Amino acid sequence: MLIHAETLDDALLALYPKLLDVTSKVVSSRGDNVELVGVLIEIEQPRARLSRSETRGRLFSSLGELLWYLTGKNELQFIKPYIDRYQDESEDGLTVYGGYGPRLFAQRGNNQINNVLDLLRQRPSRRAMIQIFNAEDIAELHQEIPCTATLQFLLRDDGLHLIVSMRSNDAYLGLPHDVFCFTMLQEICARSLNCEMGTYRHFVGSMHLYDEHRTHAKELISEGFQARKRMPEMPIGDPWPSIMVVLDGEQRARQQEKFDAGNLGVDAYWADIVRLLQVFFQSNVDTMRALRENMSFKGYRPYITALIDRRRDGE
Repeated sequence: MLIHAETLDDALLALYPKLLDVTSKVVSSRGDNVELVGVLIEIEQPRARLSRSETRGRLFSSLGELLWYLTGKNELQFIKPYIDRYQDESEDGLTVYGGYGPRLFAQRGNNQINNVLDLLRQRPSRRAMIQIFNAEDIAELHQEIPCTATLQFLLRDDGLHLIVSMRSNDAYLGLPHDVFCFTMLQEICARSLNCEMGTYRHFVGSMHLYDEHRTHAKELISEGFQARKRMPEMPIGDPWPSIMVVLDGEQRARQQEKFDAGNLGVDAYWADIVRLLQVFFQSNVDTMRALRENMSFKGYRPYITALIDRRRDGE
């Protein structure tokens, strides 16, 4: 099945009705679900990676997961504030076996991101692949293993394309997070190569919707068309020094340290990312509002407002 869409929301609005129409059930360890086998989603505007839906617009957990990858580690304590369910996937209470960070940046001693960038700086090779799923992942029993198999980067005249292949994907919880994280990684690599972004393609062997999320999927469909608002373009130039500043800012925000993200010496794009992290770890509503007003990109404001409302409601 092919779904061609301009934005993430367009893809969700095309996918969910097809899943809801499936009648045969699949029984799995995580609950009953319906599935579509062999789904390819093409997104033309990968910067439109944030759902504008009231039910799926969870920017903060997506951002937290991306930064978790970029730490190069799989520590539970980092991701738990953003996505608490990872606690159920930890086998030792300290790490998450299937965490992508070590697999991206230290796979058997290989920094796969650097290897791909080095290769593509030499030539537009079809070998620019990153392996996430490993043979040993099913050689022994684990609480959870990666859903993602590979990432293939294709450098062509019109930009850097990314093809992600997944063995399995939760259409409601997992898919929006994966599209956010991988298109951000695509843009980071494109900036590292001084080129534009191409199309994002997301192939899934088993695209499934759990019974517990059927009502939520129907709610998204009922909301209908969403504004096609893209995230701003990542600044031109090497993004990695700024990413290091953001990761440091995340730790400071986690400790609720008071500081002005505008004074960190990074572009407004990255300063906004740090402000989002400050908002997430902030408990004072007035401070959250002040940070919201300081955002350079006003498109983040609805997500901050929604977080303030959820905090008020005790979520």
